[in-house]
Amino acid sequence: MIKNWFKNIGPGPLIAAAFIGPGTVTVCTLAGVNFGFSLLWAMMLSIFATIVLQEMSARLGIITQKGLSEIIRTQINNPVFKFLAILLMLSAIVIGNAAYEAGNITGGVLGLETIVGNPSLNIGDFSINLLSIIIGGIAFVLLYLGNYKILEKALVALVVLMSLAFIMTAIITKPNISEVLKGAFIPQFPKESLLYIIALIGTTVVPYNLFLHAALVKEKWKSNTDLQFARKDTIVAVILGGLVSMCIIISAASIQSDNIKNTSDLAKGLEPLFGSFAKYFLAIGLFAAGITSSITAPLAAAYVATGCLGWSSNMRTKRFRAIWMFILVLGVLFSSLGIKPIDIIKFAQVANGILLPVISGFLIWIMNKESVLGVYKNTIKQNVFGFFILGISILLSLATLNKVFGLNLF
Repeated sequence: MIKNWFKNIGPGPLIAAAFIGPGTVTVCTLAGVNFGFSLLWAMMLSIFATIVLQEMSARLGIITQKGLSEIIRTQINNPVFKFLAILLMLSAIVIGNAAYEAGNITGGVLGLETIVGNPSLNIGDFSINLLSIIIGGIAFVLLYLGNYKILEKALVALVVLMSLAFIMTAIITKPNISEVLKGAFIPQFPKESLLYIIALIGTTVVPYNLFLHAALVKEKWKSNTDLQFARKDTIVAVILGGLVSMCIIISAASIQSDNIKNTSDLAKGLEPLFGSFAKYFLAIGLFAAGITSSITAPLAAAYVATGCLGWSSNMRTKRFRAIWMFILVLGVLFSSLGIKPIDIIKFAQVANGILLPVISGFLIWIMNKESVLGVYKNTIKQNVFGFFILGISILLSLATLNKVFGLNLF
């Protein structure tokens, strides 16, 4: 049975790898430090929402054998709406992932620095972080090979490593199980926790994963009968990813300190309480989270761009490679030189904030079109869940715009 599951494992772990990036790790750390176990329920809600949307995305990819951005380009007939949709997707995913890539690589670097220190190369007034170049190099090799099976195996191995690292850290802290269950199943809203709740959901339900999933399932599965494997793959991987996020919150809840701002601080803070093993487990987990996101972000950008522009989405074509290379090189450059492209990140946050409800709404609309999906269109139950999550995505969108522009909506 286990052997059969591994044989049919698909893009699910890649999706989990994509949403557990350094941003998610940092948000989970701060949620645990500031509110203990009381926001675990928000992760449970995130897991449910992610499974619903990613199942739709996977079903669309298998039945149509097309990527989501390609479907959008062909299904929107109005030229003005089509242009706006393509512009929004390219802005949010391509430019957005270029801005976030530096953070993904820096997250992996923080994990390694906790273990090996900070090797750097000084050239004139510039100090280049060598670990950024190493992580970028690993991502480059795996993407350049252009072989889905190799990429899948590498990312599955990194996800397993990341999962074990964070789960072991949580076990080491010996949490109160009854308090953990209470936090997971009884919604609580501690003072000043609303933005953290929205952030926990927002870092798990991410727009670029909807594009990535639809593109990757057609690399793995070609037949409608494979839907059962895709659903199991999605459910298992998203639950595992959510469990990892919950373990980070649980680990962070064991330390009550105002000095913890990120996971690197948490790793150092756990050492005197639980021994050096806790620090190393957490550092390995952060490294794996950084490097997996460093691979999936450029990959998603390439799939979106090629789908929007009507190019081939074959991983070995020059255009496909040129897009992910641009994203990756930019990320390595910003990370190794310590540059923070604040304005680009703000722009990307706005674009992603607008994109999530737009894509969620479009996905529900397209999933109800018999001309596209035939008998595999949404059921009434799937639509009820979908519209519930559409409401959540609108709330997330407002929260993102509130954060960027300081609108004081919350």
